Amino acid sequence: MNLKQLEAFVQIAEGGSFSKAAKELFLTQPTISAHISALEKELAVRLFVRNTKEVSLSEDGQALYKYARQMVDLEKKIEEKFCAEKKEGKRSITIAASTIPAQYLLPEILIRFNEKYPKDQIKIMETDSAKVVMRIIDQTADVGFTGTVLEKKHCKYLPFYKDELVIVTPCTSKYQQLQEKETDISWIQKEHILMREEGSGTRKEAEKQLRAAGVDVGSMRVIASIENQETIKKSVQQGMGISVLSRLAVEEEEKSGKMLVFHIPTENGGRDINLVYNKNKAMTKATERFVGVVREVYGI
Repeated sequence: MNLKQLEAFVQIAEGGSFSKAAKELFLTQPTISAHISALEKELAVRLFVRNTKEVSLSEDGQALYKYARQMVDLEKKIEEKFCAEKKEGKRSITIAASTIPAQYLLPEILIRFNEKYPKDQIKIMETDSAKVVMRIIDQTADVGFTGTVLEKKHCKYLPFYKDELVIVTPCTSKYQQLQEKETDISWIQKEHILMREEGSGTRKEAEKQLRAAGVDVGSMRVIASIENQETIKKSVQQGMGISVLSRLAVEEEEKSGKMLVFHIPTENGGRDINLVYNKNKAMTKATERFVGVVREVYGI
């Protein structure tokens, strides 16, 4: 066996797809399949259980994953130590970010970072908060940005921005009257609600804040869980239901009168957006510079 085969195996195990692994490793799908076939033949085991919809690890595959992940990580550490800063003077940083920080906070940070360190290269992976944290734990990302705290054993969280979550509705007379008369938000339990996907930090924090405001989250009429917040906003505007989103995501729609915004009563003024890193992994010089820029931009 060789490292290329193990890299392919790890990518498939984590992504659940041969095609995704091929894309991540810049290889063709037949090459990925050949790597796995050779690995299974050499070890005399079946590593994956395949069906028409997904690929999952077999029992033998789960056992191999623990060792393969360690070997791929060790290879990365060797490259970081001896190669990363010697190749044409360029350094790379891998960032995993959930939707809100990726779309609304990272751009300013990236502009400042590029101005100060133009030779450093950045790779950004946008995903939900749960997967951001997993990337940090398994050390496939150097730093992450997440809207909720999910795990503390391996992770160090650095809050740098206070984000307000708000209830958003269509701009109709019904909700205009509610905005004028209602002093609490108990009325949302009668509404059709569109929520972000299960792993979303926005969803986790929304449910937490709604409970604190006296809403029975378990009885809410959630009619859809949607990953893309632009889809949620369009659906709200067209009257499909209401939602809870970051104030950052709906500023333009509120200003233009396309949606109405209702505040959620909170004691701490909102949720923290955090920079997160693995406290058991030594930072590269480039990563240290990046964290320094985040501190500089947001005064922390």
